Amino acid sequence: MKSNKDNFLSRRSLLQRLGMGAMAASLPFTAPAQEEGLYKVKNGHIKQSVGWWCFKPMTVEQLAEAAQGLGLTSVELLQPEFFPVVQKRGMVCAMTSSHGFAKGFAQPAEHDECVKNLRERIDATAAAGFPNVITFSGFRRGLSTEDGVKNMVEGLKKIVGYAEKKNVTLCLEMLNSRVHVEMRGHPDYFCDNMDLSVEICKQISSERMKLLFDIYHVQIMHGDVIRRIQEYHPYIAHYHTAGNPGRNELDDTQEINYPGIMKAIVETGYKGFVGQEFVPLRDKVASLTQAVKLCDV
Repeated sequence: MKSNKDNFLSRRSLLQRLGMGAMAASLPFTAPAQEEGLYKVKNGHIKQSVGWWCFKPMTVEQLAEAAQGLGLTSVELLQPEFFPVVQKRGMVCAMTSSHGFAKGFAQPAEHDECVKNLRERIDATAAAGFPNVITFSGFRRGLSTEDGVKNMVEGLKKIVGYAEKKNVTLCLEMLNSRVHVEMRGHPDYFCDNMDLSVEICKQISSERMKLLFDIYHVQIMHGDVIRRIQEYHPYIAHYHTAGNPGRNELDDTQEINYPGIMKAIVETGYKGFVGQEFVPLRDKVASLTQAVKLCDV
């Protein structure tokens, strides 16, 4: 059994490796599971990933080290320059980044730029052996729903054939348009409705055109999350998490019943990844540990 001094030194050593050694004496406990016995995925019915952007200023290397210690096999929403960081650990990037949500396929004037970006990301993703690339609708800007859907289908059909050839899945993300806080909501986003997003995928009719089902965003716009998972699971290639309200930790300050939702996902036969995409308010690794344990049903 380790002494208190040994425990402190182990913790300090970890923080130094993560570039935070000077803060070791004051930060909350953050050791990876295998070093301090906090938690490591044991059930494995849900393959878990973690999004990098919301854990900054941690580096990709720091987040990958912590995630791997918890039993995760993916760090996602990375650009190609960071692919080697996860590959050297035997990990993947379960969802690669692309053109961003500010532009997308709802607006014909933005099609060429998005197609060019996606083509490059599909190439990099396929070369790395990763499964998915994210894509977005962009903003409505006065478009009728009918015209927006037409534009979305026409635009995505320009690139989905290339994704088919490369065995990479395009994942359209639905975002909420209700919350007027940066990176918590996206007012005027066109695909702010899960039924509409599914209809777009149906009209494209390709096994390489699926949805990214962000539980946080769906909760805000619709609620009734489990019923939508059950109904639409054939069109879902990836999931994201976050606590609502706030897009923060998956704890008892928020309203979503994540264990129940994870069990519903498992029952659909889903074999893809669930990405932790919440913005921590507390110690980042401790918060990730809590979320990983909660979702390990």
